[in-house]
Order: sequence, then structure tokens, then C-alpha cells
Amino acid sequence: MMSQRFLVKPFSFCALVASTLTMSATVQADTLSWGDADTDLGKLTVSGWLRANYQDKDYSDSDHKLKFNAAKLSLKYDAKSLFGDVEYRCYQNDTLCDFSTLVNANLGYKLNDDSRITMGLQDMPFGIGRFWSSSWYGSSMDNAGLEDVHNLGINWQQQLGTNTKVNVAYFVRDGGSFAGTGDDAARYAANYVKPEDASTDDIEEKNMWVARINQQIPLQDSPVKLNVGGSYWYSDLENNRNGQTGHRNAWNVFGRLNYQNANLTLTAGQNRADTQAVENPDYATVGSFESKYHVANKANYYVANLDYQMTDFYKDYDLTPYVSYTVFDKEKSGFATSTRNILGAQLDVKQFSLAAEYITGKNDVFIGGDAGSLAQGDAAGHSRLLNLLFMYNF
Repeated sequence: MMSQRFLVKPFSFCALVASTLTMSATVQADTLSWGDADTDLGKLTVSGWLRANYQDKDYSDSDHKLKFNAAKLSLKYDAKSLFGDVEYRCYQNDTLCDFSTLVNANLGYKLNDDSRITMGLQDMPFGIGRFWSSSWYGSSMDNAGLEDVHNLGINWQQQLGTNTKVNVAYFVRDGGSFAGTGDDAARYAANYVKPEDASTDDIEEKNMWVARINQQIPLQDSPVKLNVGGSYWYSDLENNRNGQTGHRNAWNVFGRLNYQNANLTLTAGQNRADTQAVENPDYATVGSFESKYHVANKANYYVANLDYQMTDFYKDYDLTPYVSYTVFDKEKSGFATSTRNILGAQLDVKQFSLAAEYITGKNDVFIGGDAGSLAQGDAAGHSRLLNLLFMYNF
């Protein structure tokens, strides 16, 4: 049935990552592919990374050590008519791969050179792209369930001329939960989940319609590239406590300005969720990465991101500094605004990467906050996190 939970075995994934890493030690990262995309048989490409991290928090003393953090395995298939994508990740909280999750699993068909359709578990075409910021930690819109959301559905993409791209998609349900200790919060993308408190309404999102248009603005004889667009999201919100059905209405407008190696991305939008709740109409329970927390049903949000890519910064080293700023401004009187600021840089050489991020958050569920941070707010004030990431890419 469509509502059945996905189950996976972490050990098999770790073994697959280990075998892939062994193979990649003898070949270059860009040679982990087989076949030809211009044929009916197609081309299969394997990629991913292994990641360790070190964190220093002003709100905790438990993370002052370097440890394995996560692994990603990506399989991409491309042929004359068909294409597909599978992305799988495993994370370590206490033990190796104690939380593992499927991110994408889809298959697509190329209707023609300008049109294609994708079916399965995939990221929703909401916002400027899958990611709205350059940070590995992500903006707080990840946690609010608006950015980098992966659900089960069908997505039609059409290129209109040279400068316009349109998406129209229907998602029947959320992406499901996977292997971990967090019950139905054992998932990569933030979705509505069953609350721990029986007095809080259990919301299930279905029948999600999403549309997006992305327009490139031609600027003749100018080194500046400009893209603007907007997206809209409408869905049914089933309240399993009282049998009523509410709706989500969310939208955003966005733009990307590129000048040489500098990229500026701006996103502004609004989320309005009517959950038909009686006792808690102003927030609902959302879950991701084995955590459950409350998110305000009505809010405006803003995300700004700036990065600068310096190729061959020193010999074979590439350096990309970046900064991002997120605001989640709730409509309910008395609900405190949530913010997240990230200052970071990534250094790349061959198959290795190092990223350093200094993050400050206020009323932020994953930066010193609690389950009410993205709803009522919390009493923690500004919290700070230093996040160091060490990656091997294959």
C-alpha cells in the first residue's frame, strides 16, 4: 500500500559504500561510469562521498571530537529515452549507520529534447532549486519542510524556448520514513509526522500540486546573468485526530544573479497551513533526521545566499567562501521570529574537500533550540556552532 513504511538494512549500504571506496582507490572519480548516454542501453554513473566532522557548540559539551558523520551513494542513469536517479545516505549518531535513508529513487522518460517526465521519489520543484543555500548545514527552511523536500510523485518539466523552464508536478504523499531509532521521524526530508503528545493533532499531507517557472533574463553584451522565477504549492492536510481536511498554500519568488565567479541567490515566500486543528491550530508536528518538533502553520520566510568560486586558488586547490541568512517570521502574535546565519568556506583538492562553517541561530531547533523553536520560540537566545567537515569524494 502507498502508506506502508519503507524498511532498509543499514549494513548492506555500508558494505556497498566500502566496496565502492575500494574500487575508487584505483581509478579517478570521473571514471566511475559505464556505457554511453547516446545509446538505448545508456550510461550508469556512480558517485558519492564519505564524511567526518568536528563540532564545537556553545550550548553543549558533548561533541568535541572528530568522528564519522555520514556517507552518500548516488547512482545516475542516462540513455536516449530513459533516465533515473537513486540517492541513499547513512548517518552516524551513536553507531555506524544507525540512521539510514533513501533520498531519491526515480525513473524518467524523455518525451523530446525539451520535455521530460519523472516518476518516483524525488525532490519537489519548489523554490529556485533543491538547495537554497551553499551551506552543508542548510538553511532553517530545510527543517521547516519547505526546502529540499523529497516526496513520491510525478514531475513534468518543459523547456519553452531558450530562456524559460516550467515544472508541473503532483505528489501523492510524503517520502516515508526509513531505518533508525526516530520512529516516523527517521527521514531525510522534513514532513508532517505523528506527534509524541497525544493532545497534538496528527497531520498527514497528501495530493500535493506544485508548479514552478524559471526565467532567464537575457542581458546582451553583459557579463551579468540573471534568473528569476516563482513557485506555488497546494496540498491536502488530513487531520487524523478529528477526520477533517485542511490545506496548505505556499509560494515563493526567487532570483539568482551571477557575475563572473560570484553568485547571489534571494528567496522570499509565504507558507499558510490550515490543519483543521482545534486545540493547536497555530502549529503542527514535523520530523526529520530522527527529531520531532513544532513548526508554525503561518509564516513568511526569506533566504539570502552569496558565494564566490575561486578555481585554482592555490595550485590545484579550489576555494569557495559563502554566507547565508535565513528568516522565518511567524504570523501568530507572540511567536518569536527564527533566524539562522552561516559564514563558511569550502576547500577542494582532487577527491578531498574541507568545509568550515560558523553558524549562529536564534529560535532554531537544530542550533541550541528545542521542539518549540520554529513555533513559539525558545529561551536560549543566540546559539553558536562551529561545524568542520572532512570529505572524500568518489
